[in-house]
Amino acid sequence: MTLTSPADVDVAVVGLGPAGRSLAGRCAAAGLTVTAVDLRPGRVWTPTYALWADELPWWLDDSVVAARVQAPQVWARTEHAVPRPYAVLDTAELQRSLALDGVRVIAGRATVVDRTRITLADGAVVRARHVVDARGLPPAPAVAQQTAYGVVVPRERALPALGPGGAWFMDWRPDNGAPAGEPPSFLYAIPLDADRVLLEETCLAARPALGPDQLRERLHARAASRGVELRPGDATETVRIALQGSGIPRLTRRRGAVRFGAGGALVHPCTGYSLGATLGLADPLARALAESRDPTALLWPRRAVAVEVLRRRGLAALVALGPEPTVEFFESFFTLPAPRQRAFLSLRDRPTAVAAAMWALFRAVPGPVRRSLAGAVLP
Repeated sequence: MTLTSPADVDVAVVGLGPAGRSLAGRCAAAGLTVTAVDLRPGRVWTPTYALWADELPWWLDDSVVAARVQAPQVWARTEHAVPRPYAVLDTAELQRSLALDGVRVIAGRATVVDRTRITLADGAVVRARHVVDARGLPPAPAVAQQTAYGVVVPRERALPALGPGGAWFMDWRPDNGAPAGEPPSFLYAIPLDADRVLLEETCLAARPALGPDQLRERLHARAASRGVELRPGDATETVRIALQGSGIPRLTRRRGAVRFGAGGALVHPCTGYSLGATLGLADPLARALAESRDPTALLWPRRAVAVEVLRRRGLAALVALGPEPTVEFFESFFTLPAPRQRAFLSLRDRPTAVAAAMWALFRAVPGPVRRSLAGAVLP
């Protein structure tokens, strides 16, 4: 069955996670005709989403923010306050806010996706001037991954694990019972709202990745050491993010559909964050499609490619570091001036700023760590 010919719509989006919903909605708002394809378009999102507050796009209502932390704390060798507000999102409200008004939604599995056509498992074909593949990227054992295991507890029970700022962005203290020589992990402790806190043991980057059972053991050991009771009925969360599973489209010269979101290499290789970059690019990408401009040039200008290459070298260094050097690495990173931190964590279009941040960090780390970093990133 063919829906229409030669083109059903201006834009067809495959996948209705945050990337797909945000893009489909912004395309409809730009006056484009849009069809979205997803196997289960009505599925309820369950992950915890967060980003730096200054990354929230102008078109997204503030109602999606469930909690703000003005200066999240970090503990490496010593304690640091990150001078940058952090926003934890209400997952259900985010899904509602990324409305699909004016978007035709098809429940089905896409089997073939190319630049102008989607073929579904039942034989249906959707043709569009532009096809965007916004499906996520499944983790693969051969690539570096970020993994985490978390438990949601009432705020009163979580208080002994929270820092003076009300949240730990990273807490690398060695009270999680991790065996010597295994990849390190840290505590991520953030408020989900006024009443609940997520306590999550996170392995930032490892190959092979730490599994949920290992991280659960570490989280329970850490909670016990701090006097926090974790109960069998508490809600849990597991996280697994591929950090290097997608090539940079501008360099791989793909001729298929435009990739957007995690599958389009918008995951920060060193942090695992992608929501801020994805939401920030949804509206510019919609406008580029409306004006028939090259979407790859919009998503991946030369400056962004240069930044991504630098960050992937940073990932190689992180994976190569042992537990103690990793802590020293972050002790030095969070002593950098705030603009240097922000350049590495968020900026995609300023390679000189990112390179300057990496050079400042390289100079700041102790000598043994510097040698490890050099060995990991140099040919």
